[in-house]
Amino acid sequence: MATIQSTQSADPLVELGRYFAVAAARAAGGEETPMFSGYMDAAWHRLLKEDPAGYTALAAEYAGGPVEHLPAVGTGLVEWVGAYEEAYGPLPDVWFTDAAGVLDVDARDAYRAAGQVIASWDCKPGLPAPRPPADTRAGC
Repeated sequence: MATIQSTQSADPLVELGRYFAVAAARAAGGEETPMFSGYMDAAWHRLLKEDPAGYTALAAEYAGGPVEHLPAVGTGLVEWVGAYEEAYGPLPDVWFTDAAGVLDVDARDAYRAAGQVIASWDCKPGLPAPRPPADTRAGC
């Protein structure tokens, strides 16, 4: 696997927010959104630990409410990539960077060539189940 030290071009907090937004939209349809990036997962942990108020604000801004960090082990096609691309464009390099900051050039290039991500993950966001709209008719 070819690797180079990554020079991050995308703000990990903005990317985490975008991920939360995609996860919230997918959760409304009953779909999961596993976290496959070591770098982004490390940013998630760091924010949870070092700035809980900032984390709460980020989750509220992008997901509309609390976002839990839950275990979820798996490997395969990362099915949320298309939803991300529709909203924000192609995934930036931070998504193919490990927790130590090393970019996996092969994984990034495979994504760019095929338009999909095959990866492993060990966590996912937990979002509250969507509530049905309140019945506002008189007498209800």
